[in-house]
Amino acid sequence: MSRPRIRLPDSASPGEIIEIRTLIDHPMITSLSSPQPRDMLATLEARMNGETFFVYDFDNGTSANPYHVFFARVEETSDFEFVWTHENGETFTAQGRVTVA
Repeated sequence: MSRPRIRLPDSASPGEIIEIRTLIDHPMITSLSSPQPRDMLATLEARMNGETFFVYDFDNGTSANPYHVFFARVEETSDFEFVWTHENGETFTAQGRVTVA
C-alpha cells in the first residue's frame, strides 16, 4: 500500500512563498531489470484551493519512494490537495492547509 506524506508550514504571511515537500512510499518497479510485474505511478498533481499549480509525470527513471520539493506563493488561507495517480488508475491523496495571517 502506498502511503503519501506532505510537509507544509502551518501559517504564512500574505504573498509569502512556501516550501512544500511530498513523499510517497511506493516501489516504482519498471520491470526493465526485474521479473516482477510493472508497478509505477503515472502522475503527481498538486492543487491549491482546487486549482492545479504543479504536475509531475513519472517515468522509468524514477526511484522508489519518490520525493519532491517545490514552492507556491500563498495570498490567502489555502487548502492543498496532492494526488498521486498509479498507471492502473488508482489514486492516493493527502491534504493540508496553510493559514495566512
